[in-house]
Amino acid sequence: MNEFTVQPQSPRYSSDEKLLIIACHLSGFIGVPFILPLIVYLVKKEEPGPVAAHAKETLNFHISLIIYFAIAAVLLVVGIGFLLFPLIGLAWFILSIVAALKASDSIFYRYPACIRFF
Repeated sequence: MNEFTVQPQSPRYSSDEKLLIIACHLSGFIGVPFILPLIVYLVKKEEPGPVAAHAKETLNFHISLIIYFAIAAVLLVVGIGFLLFPLIGLAWFILSIVAALKASDSIFYRYPACIRFF
């Protein structure tokens, strides 16, 4: 393979798909972190395309965050929970933005340390 060989491009998302996907990833910023991805997933799960996959990944991420925050709350008793709350919040903030940026480039983003329920 030489330097002039063209690599195949990944399929681009339509503007409607991209809007829904980015809204799912940024749903925590607009105040509906669990509800919006759930609604999008339930509506789009039968349709072909990337929207349902992104909504499902975001939904799994938000459920995982709830579990991590609950564990941090329990660990407040031992004294280390107060350190975990800001770390979890910072991870949520950064990873949500990274996922939205990847989605805007038509790339599927898998959240790290995410428990896959669906």
